[in-house]
Amino acid sequence: MNNKGKLWEIEAANYLRKKKYKLLFANYHSRFGEIDLIVCNKKYICFVEVKQRDSNSIAQPREFVTAQKQRRIISTAQLYLSQNQTNLQPRFDVIEIITKDNKIISAKHLENAF
Repeated sequence: MNNKGKLWEIEAANYLRKKKYKLLFANYHSRFGEIDLIVCNKKYICFVEVKQRDSNSIAQPREFVTAQKQRRIISTAQLYLSQNQTNLQPRFDVIEIITKDNKIISAKHLENAF
């Protein structure tokens, strides 16, 4: 991952903290793939994909979370849950970050994105 990708993930984690989510893991890896952020609140454990695009992009960041990427995230989340007991309901979210000149102009939390 490049430094800019890491920066957007840090920004997304800070954004979620402000929404009262607790960060459990950043960049959780398995043989199936990687999950950018794993966070929780009182009700959910959320597996979060962070996507950033420039404001001039022809598509929304969420459109880059392909079906193949979703399958890898789901498989990785299943492995995580098999190794980490929780009573929380799992959920898959996307954080969309729109930038202009490398500055965030919009951040959106899409709950139950897939």
